[in-house]
Amino acid sequence: MNPKSNPFSAAGSGLIRGGLGAYGEKIFGSGSEYVQSNISKCFSYPQYYFQVNDHYVRNKLKIVLLPFLNRGHWTRITEPVGGRLSYKPPINDINAPDLYIPCMAFATYLVLSGISLGLSGKFTPEALNWQFVKGMIGWFSEVMLLKVSILSLGGGEAPLLDMVAYAGYTFTGMCVAVLGRITLGYTYYLIILWTCLCMGIFLIKTMKRTLLSEVRSYDSSKHQYLLLCTALTQFPLMFCLSNTSGT
Repeated sequence: MNPKSNPFSAAGSGLIRGGLGAYGEKIFGSGSEYVQSNISKCFSYPQYYFQVNDHYVRNKLKIVLLPFLNRGHWTRITEPVGGRLSYKPPINDINAPDLYIPCMAFATYLVLSGISLGLSGKFTPEALNWQFVKGMIGWFSEVMLLKVSILSLGGGEAPLLDMVAYAGYTFTGMCVAVLGRITLGYTYYLIILWTCLCMGIFLIKTMKRTLLSEVRSYDSSKHQYLLLCTALTQFPLMFCLSNTSGT
């Protein structure tokens, strides 16, 4: 007998679907459903993070490299989609994370590292490969830092690709630092301090207004310490990654 023509089979499958749906809704709740919908969207449609244009890129770079000049808000914009709230893509929201700038910044970082190695007479495929590996380790470490910070506050529901994007913005400052190392000599040390400070401010503002908004509850004092810790870790991380001596 064809299961599709069997009314008892159809009723049974409907009952199962309805029961599981109600059970799932009871477990996760509406708040978790909102977060899960955004996580699902981010992983199902990674092109969301590449919906950018020239206007977005220019303004995003200004915010990342000069965050204290941003007079606007840092909160992401939502819109109703299919009966649910969803975040607007980067092209329509300057505060939305994207992966275009981090990927291009990482590629530029490798090119500048190769030039720096060549000018110092230390360029080899192995040395450039080490810069790539070091960069990826630094990127992964930054993502883990953000993830651990949110988990320690009792959250952990922020989309992973959001954290990958925010951590990847570090390479924009890295490019400025390596370029300064190539062209300005010892002035590089002032530049790297400046870029570390700017990246720290950017991540504090981002975590406070965006990533931590996904956390259900947290202790205020613990929150402040974690933000400060995240900002301070930019200094050793960027000093290490901007070292293009091939060692």
